[in-house]
Amino acid sequence: MTAEAGLFTEALLQWFEVHGRHHLPWQESPTPYRVWVSEVMLQQTQVAAVIPYYERFMREFPTVAELAAADEDAVLHLWTGLGYYARARNLRKCAQALVAQHGGEFPAGLDEVTELPGIGRSTAGAILALSRGARHPILDGNVKRVLARVFGIAGDPGSAAVLARLWQQADACTPAERAAAYTQ
Repeated sequence: MTAEAGLFTEALLQWFEVHGRHHLPWQESPTPYRVWVSEVMLQQTQVAAVIPYYERFMREFPTVAELAAADEDAVLHLWTGLGYYARARNLRKCAQALVAQHGGEFPAGLDEVTELPGIGRSTAGAILALSRGARHPILDGNVKRVLARVFGIAGDPGSAAVLARLWQQADACTPAERAAAYTQ
């Protein structure tokens, strides 16, 4: 980790200790399943809006196996109001893959998680970091904006070159210890 990345990481962790959210429903017993559902719900949706949906979803589908066995209409009904219904369909499809290929458990490796339907590199990293404390960088829209501003990474964040630089910076800033707190 470069000195600049180390200073950023330490400042971010200190800020999180004081100002971060520590009592969200998915932070209590952060299993890979619970974290995964929250990460998918939080895509393009604010935390305050997600909380009641997340709580209802977990009551109805408390395990991967129950989500995998659920009727698609039941899943979509619980999703009503969150929008982007492909997310709900992908959750169910992924749950079915987890049951069929992994005995209902999330694999521990980043590559195995990204092979699951609907899970990209950033979501996989978040699942593994937040549920297992594993060191994997994430790069969602918010992270892209912060890293670009703090480290002066100019250009279109959708371009391959800028995206590669952002991933490199995200990796440089992700600490070996306290990966879950940093990722949160």
